[in-house]
Amino acid sequence: MNALRNKVQLIGRLGQDPEIVNLESGKKLAKFSMATNDIYTNAKGEKVENTEWHNVVAWGKVAEIIEKYVNKGQEIAVEGKLTTRSWDDKEGNKRYTTEVVCNEMLLLSK
Repeated sequence: MNALRNKVQLIGRLGQDPEIVNLESGKKLAKFSMATNDIYTNAKGEKVENTEWHNVVAWGKVAEIIEKYVNKGQEIAVEGKLTTRSWDDKEGNKRYTTEVVCNEMLLLSK
């Protein structure tokens, strides 16, 4: 059952080209936002489309593949885990963000 703890799988489209960061250690970091859509019928019988945006980060080899092959609008599948981090902004306020740390990625469209 440990394999099911904190596991995220998403299929969606990129909102913009991935941002690639080359770290001093030689490792790469890829950051991008990804939209997933859910369509359902409400109580009035109307179809409703809901779009959710997810922040995704990938490290190392996965980031290198994303840099070479993934662009804005492309449909991909990602698997990873949710992480939350915090920082203090310029005004000293505590800020939080939740991201999907991608450890596997699959290209679904060109």
